[in-house]
Order: sequence, then structure tokens, then C-alpha cells
Amino acid sequence: MKTHTLLMPLDMHLHLRDGVMLENIAPLSAYSFSGAIVMPNLVPPVTSLEDVQAYKKRIMAAVPNDYFEPYMTLFYKNYDKKFLESVVDEITAIKLYPAGITTNSDGGVSSFDIEQMRETLEAMSELEIPLCVHGETDGFVMDREAEFMSIYELLAQNFPKLKIIMEHITTKEAVAILDKYENLYATITVHHLLLTLDDVIGGMMMPHHFCKPIAKRPEDLDALLSVALEAHPKVMFGSDSAPHPQHKKEASGCAAGIFTAPIALQILCEIFEQYDKLENLQAFVSDNAQNIYGICPEFKEVTLVKEEFIVPEKYANVVPIYAQNALAWSIESVE
Repeated sequence: MKTHTLLMPLDMHLHLRDGVMLENIAPLSAYSFSGAIVMPNLVPPVTSLEDVQAYKKRIMAAVPNDYFEPYMTLFYKNYDKKFLESVVDEITAIKLYPAGITTNSDGGVSSFDIEQMRETLEAMSELEIPLCVHGETDGFVMDREAEFMSIYELLAQNFPKLKIIMEHITTKEAVAILDKYENLYATITVHHLLLTLDDVIGGMMMPHHFCKPIAKRPEDLDALLSVALEAHPKVMFGSDSAPHPQHKKEASGCAAGIFTAPIALQILCEIFEQYDKLENLQAFVSDNAQNIYGICPEFKEVTLVKEEFIVPEKYANVVPIYAQNALAWSIESVE
């Protein structure tokens, strides 16, 4: 039976939440991934050294029997250099959200005035702290990411030594700008390699396909596939796996977020095999991230087998993408 082995898989954009949700879903990522960039948009957000340390402690308590490195982040504010020097050894990046653009982002940035941000971003450049960005405006939903490209350009031009990660890119415009600036990089989710807007609202509304940024057009999907399948050295896998209780997804005010963490590697194997690019999956899910972030995760070997896997209806009270559907690949072993 056909198998494929991945070494030290990394998820470079993950929501673990907190409390009971953290306890339920953190072990699912810890099982198959060596580590993950953990998002800081809790309530209240992670904004201090004490917040970072306490949250990491709660994460590790939720995964006591599995080796898993949570690469911690701060929620972006205009921090001064002295503060950043005190926390630099405890974090891997700082995450910037435009105010109100997605779940728990109301305390985000309301104005991209470069001079107001300069002290923080210059300090981050000097301390080599990457800036991860949820890149959307508050414009028409299909145009929000494309409209944000001018802000990425402004940041890249003004802070050329700042490593900027365009998170969960969804458009051909984001793919096109990747090679324009040396300091721009990107994460790509598994669901944005699968879905277009038609899969969300083309027939019946599919709440478990709804996320922000929303899936776009077929030409955008093709652009994402073109760089992911070739494991372009400036892109890496980040699931943006975002769990919500079933009652918050299957509701009139559907929460934005797709839960993929337990089945991401299986689906990626299927996609990369479909395009005869399995040999590039290792770079996409680990090697590129190690190079971009300068990290060295502890050894973990995940072997997948070409054997049907039926996605569970739920993980605790969270419904995953493709619930009760068959995937072509299963995880055979983790060592």
C-alpha cells in the first residue's frame, strides 16, 4: 500500500482558543504536528510577557503526552523597544489584525499610519521579530485582500529589514506580490487550496466552508495552487484552523472559521498527489517554514498511507470540514 512520510510537519497559523476548547483541540494538532504558530486573539488578547508565558503553560498542560512546540505570538500594539527586548526570547512573531476584521480582533489596528507604527516596526526589524498580518480592508468582501496589497507594499518599502508574513493569502494579487519584495512571505491554508466562493454559497450555504478571508474565484485558487504545489520558497503551510462550537457555526450569525487541524495532512497528501507533486509536500509543510522563521523543531515522523479515512462527524463539539466524508489518505503512524 502506498505511503508517504513527512518529517517535522509545522502549522504556521493555528487557533487553539482557550479553556475547554483548548483542552479538546490542542491534542489533535500536537498529535501530527511538531509545532505551530499560535494566534494571540484570545479575549482579552495576548499582549504582555505574562500573557505569553501563561498561555504557553496552558497549551502545554493540554498536550502532556505529545511533543509539540507552540511558537507564541503577541497581539500587535504600538510596543516600545524596551518591552520588545524583554519578550523577544518568548515569542516567535507578532500578529497584526486590522480592527474588527475577524474573530476577536476589535482591539486591532484602526489606522495604518506608518509614522505611528514606526517605533514598533523598526524595533521589530532590529530584533528580527517577524510581523504576521491578517491582510484585509473593510471593503467589499471579495476585494478586501486585493485592496490590502497597497498596505503590504507600504510596509515592505518602509521597513525592508522587517520579515512580513502575509497570512492565509487567497488571491492572485497576493501571489503576484510575493516576489516583488524580498521581505514578503506568505502562509496558505488547506481549505484555500480546495474551495472557491461557489463551494461556500453556490448552492446551499455551507457554514463549515465559511471563513475570513472568504474563498475567492477559480483564478485565485489556481494561483495559490501554482505556488503551493511547487513549494515556492516564500510560502508555507498555515492551517488557520479555527474551531467554533457547532451551534455558533450552524446559526444565522455564522462564525467565521474552518476546522481542519486533525485532517490537514491527509487532505494535503490528496491534493499534492492529485497534481503529481507529493515530492514537494515536505518543503511546503516544514522545510520552508524552518528556513523563513529560523526554527528547528524537534524530530517527529508522520507516515501517511493511501487508505480511506472517514472524517468524524465532530471532534468534541466542533464540526470539521468534510465531516462524515471519505478522504483518500490516513495517518498510519507518528514517531
